[in-house]
Amino acid sequence: MKIDRRLVAFCLAACLGAAPMMEARPAAAAGCLTGAAAGAVAGHYAGHHALTGAIGGCLVGRHMAAVARRKREAEAAEAAAAQKNPPPAPAPTAPATPVQ
Repeated sequence: MKIDRRLVAFCLAACLGAAPMMEARPAAAAGCLTGAAAGAVAGHYAGHHALTGAIGGCLVGRHMAAVARRKREAEAAEAAAAQKNPPPAPAPTAPATPVQ
């Protein structure tokens, strides 16, 4: 029995392709699923291009999630800086002397 080289190449490619999925860490695809779903629906109704729409929707969803994350981080850093350095209190003023 001779082993076909194409079968060996396919098995090797499948194992190497599945290796990254074996890692136990959370996915960093924020926004991709919702964008892909919306893009797939839009692509389907725009001429049966659901896969193309899903890919585009995923890219746009990830971009929008990254922009929102950067905005939240900037606001949090701004709030932390404001707590660390409060504005100076107004200087006390002397009571006005009545004019006679």
